[in-house]
Amino acid sequence: MLVLVAPGQGAQTPGFLTEWLDFPGVRGALEAWSDAAGLDLIRYGTEADAEEIRDTAVAQPLLVAAGLASAALLFDDPAELPQKVGAIAGHSVGEFTAASLAGVLPHEEALRLVRTRGLGMAEAAAVTETGMAALLGGDPAVTVAHLEKLGLTPANINGAGQIVAAGTKEQLAALEADKPEGVRKVVALKVAGAFHTHHMAPAVDTLAKAAEALAPGDPKVRYVSNKDGRTVDGGAEVLERLVGQVANPVRWDLCMETFKELGVTALIEVCPGGTLTGLAKRALPGVKTLALKSPADLDAARELIAEHA
Repeated sequence: MLVLVAPGQGAQTPGFLTEWLDFPGVRGALEAWSDAAGLDLIRYGTEADAEEIRDTAVAQPLLVAAGLASAALLFDDPAELPQKVGAIAGHSVGEFTAASLAGVLPHEEALRLVRTRGLGMAEAAAVTETGMAALLGGDPAVTVAHLEKLGLTPANINGAGQIVAAGTKEQLAALEADKPEGVRKVVALKVAGAFHTHHMAPAVDTLAKAAEALAPGDPKVRYVSNKDGRTVDGGAEVLERLVGQVANPVRWDLCMETFKELGVTALIEVCPGGTLTGLAKRALPGVKTLALKSPADLDAARELIAEHA
């Protein structure tokens, strides 16, 4: 069984969309999505520097657009995706990519909504200087207890020995000086705020208002929510979870447990891939993984689809 996954914020790098523009339909799609988002996605994906695309309000629609564009090139016809993909999921903002690919929201609506999300989260992040850091190694229970003692939130419980802490700069500095027992490394992430924590509560309200006007469809592919790893059948509930997840921790560990229970044999991560396949290699031994890092990966991805669809 094939699982398709979409990465979250921090996966973007300068110029990562450049090579994808050579494929028929990609430039036109990005132009349409740029209009929907009110953002020049082509410029940001080809010419902007690392600091520009670190901006939450830019990074989020850029990542969703990249995921949608690269996923479209995996199949001769978009209608093939529900027939060949056994389950779909996204990490953080990647949930918007997954939801749109599953048919919950048209691509243009997803881009408009994720632009609202990014703006709302950027505004919330500006209130207090906050950030995130990945902790590598250690026992999850010990790490979570230590983070809570420092006032930090375990914002992403990713499995495979990785937990991401989020909080104020002062709290993160305290973590650097006082790592949990067994944690071998603390890595600051290139994000502009404490996402998936109470610091993002104002953005939830903003997103909820924008979502009121939408009429989501039920997912055509088994949709796995990163709130709790559950599969969600109704479009209204998917949309509700997309809104609330802004201030809730990401439980990617539970998503991978669900993939395992469903019988996953192969996993493809859409552009800009790498992060989620890295986690899957450690947490899902025996499962074939492939990250779409560039168009050079497309042929191998199509072969994997042919074997595991």
